[in-house]
Amino acid sequence: MDDTRDPLRLGELNEGEAAPRPRPGASDDLGAIYDIPVQVSAVLGRATMQVSQLLKLGRGAMVELDRKLGEAVDIYVNNRLVARGEVVMVDDNRLGVTMTEIVKTDRLG
Repeated sequence: MDDTRDPLRLGELNEGEAAPRPRPGASDDLGAIYDIPVQVSAVLGRATMQVSQLLKLGRGAMVELDRKLGEAVDIYVNNRLVARGEVVMVDDNRLGVTMTEIVKTDRLG
């Protein structure tokens, strides 16, 4: 199946803006899912610490994550890992994520 649509980049849609519609000829039954909201998260890394360490954190404290500089971030949709990507600068003061890899998962579990 050849899909010639431009990929949607995170940050392209503004709040309240309509999502792209299916291309002509796509099943009308699929059109209903385009308006379903999903939660998208980009995880830079993780850290494990004791509650006592957490309580000692204050302004300016640094938490070391389990990722190296330049390593891909995980992209989750509704708490399911779907892709990996790189952090990019969108505007002077905004960040975005460029997808570099789609994660294929077994749908059985």
